[in-house]
Amino acid sequence: MKKTFAILMVLVVLCSYAFAGGAKESTAKTTAQTLVINAEEYKGSDYVDPIKGWAKYDALIASIKSETDTAKRTQMMHEAEDILMSNWCVIPIYYYNDLYMQKSYVSGVYSNPFATKFFQYATMANGSKTLRINLASEPDYLDPALNSSVDGACLASASFAGLYTYNSKGVTAPALAEGYTVSADGLTYTVTLKKNLRWSDGSALTAEDFVYSWKRAVDPLTAADYEYMFSGFDGYDSGNLNVKALNAYTLQFKLSAPCAYIEDLMAFPTFFPVKKSAVESYKDWKTSPGGWCQEAGFVSNGPFVCTAWNHDVSMTYTKNPYYWDAANVKLEKLEFMLSADDNAIYAAYNAGNLDLADSVPTDAVAGLIESKNPEFHVVDELGTYYVAFNAKSSLFAGKTPAQAACIREAFSILIDRDYICENIGQTGQVAANAYIPLGMADGNGGIFKSEATAQGYYDPYAINKDPEGTIAKAIALLKAAGYEFENGKLSSKTPISLTYLTNTSSGHIAIAESIQQDLASVGINLSIQERDWNVFLEERKQGNFDFAREGWIADFNDPINMLEMWTTTSGNNDCQFGR
Repeated sequence: MKKTFAILMVLVVLCSYAFAGGAKESTAKTTAQTLVINAEEYKGSDYVDPIKGWAKYDALIASIKSETDTAKRTQMMHEAEDILMSNWCVIPIYYYNDLYMQKSYVSGVYSNPFATKFFQYATMANGSKTLRINLASEPDYLDPALNSSVDGACLASASFAGLYTYNSKGVTAPALAEGYTVSADGLTYTVTLKKNLRWSDGSALTAEDFVYSWKRAVDPLTAADYEYMFSGFDGYDSGNLNVKALNAYTLQFKLSAPCAYIEDLMAFPTFFPVKKSAVESYKDWKTSPGGWCQEAGFVSNGPFVCTAWNHDVSMTYTKNPYYWDAANVKLEKLEFMLSADDNAIYAAYNAGNLDLADSVPTDAVAGLIESKNPEFHVVDELGTYYVAFNAKSSLFAGKTPAQAACIREAFSILIDRDYICENIGQTGQVAANAYIPLGMADGNGGIFKSEATAQGYYDPYAINKDPEGTIAKAIALLKAAGYEFENGKLSSKTPISLTYLTNTSSGHIAIAESIQQDLASVGINLSIQERDWNVFLEERKQGNFDFAREGWIADFNDPINMLEMWTTTSGNNDCQFGR
């Protein structure tokens, strides 16, 4: 659990730091000139090796998902976060909010607390029937089972529909479902579908389509990043989900433990239906499961259908007349500009070529705030911007697990989060000292963490309040890992050089450059490597990085969502824990 201890710093300065994972009290020794840390004693017996010891974390997550005592479950989730934070592979920077530009004549666009934007009920006071949007650059996947990005979730919600969705208040509401009943033990759900549901090609959509789609999502051939979201279903462990169609309009599934957020799952893209004949008509569907919808014209069932796709340039979505709520969709088209160039996007918006831009250049934010521009919007989100290490990086070759953790902790405490929030974010972001974001529910009627500093794992402002002491500690941690120093900088005998992977965006690059400067204070050489969005996502997923920019916006309001992604087999386990 989170503990606080005090250690003497350079010139006998007394400072406090909070540590994770039940770490033992510091065994650091000090003199008037030097702080000395023994890595093995410092990390202690409670530290969990992120590679060889990760089975402990996997087992804890499995226990959480089957626990029916909500108070105990909450405590177990705190323990899981303790383990996650103890190895310092995940380094939180700040808690998210969302910035975007939207023309004053646009109304009816809304988002849920998890950053998915919904466009189907938008109206245009200027008389247009086409909404012109930029979300991001070329999407990684349009198959809802394979997507793991926020922009992809927005596109999935524009072209597909599930049993449930979110309304304009951010609350789950029936979509393809009329409703459901639950057995007395809270495990068996019987869902009634709306009558006469159709795919975009006019063919009937039935309960059997959900059976196929859900079983496909957990099939190893599909390799869905989010397949673990079905881990609370009966039959998941055996690879045979307990889900069946009682008839064309009735779907039944069974859980292994009661689930308070089941409607959120039914509203999540991984649970959306896909048409079997469309998926399997693609010649390489077994080896390339997302290939069936990598070009325009694929069959879907949402408010819009992708009718044109000029890769890396633009996409056009056209109203789907077979959508279950088509009568309330007033737009005829969505036109997407595919770009990650903030300045080009902002120029297009200001020139009147975009109605909504989901990013804002860093150097434009201050002026928008100062002028109180009504088209500039800032909304809170449940999520955390962080940077992460690949636990298997060659940087840690020849180091013990405790030494590797000392290296990563040194990086973390050198980062000036306050500067990033105030000068790059600029819109009230809160410096983060834990992975689970502020304000998330705890699954037991309370809030998992409600106060930014007192309930975290370290002081996120230590580098600002005591720069000399914090740098001294970082040096001591690196010395504990075997590095030598001369005059406060790494010796040429034991240099540290590594690459930071990020996607192309002014804000992300500015954060990378800020971290680069912070680490240079002790002689760490960080080079920045930019990649296009879809390439960047795949590089992280495959573990082709040392150090990378990351971010996670919750998929539903329960900490398990942000904890289960780090299990060994999870497709979102970019840090390569347990592998």
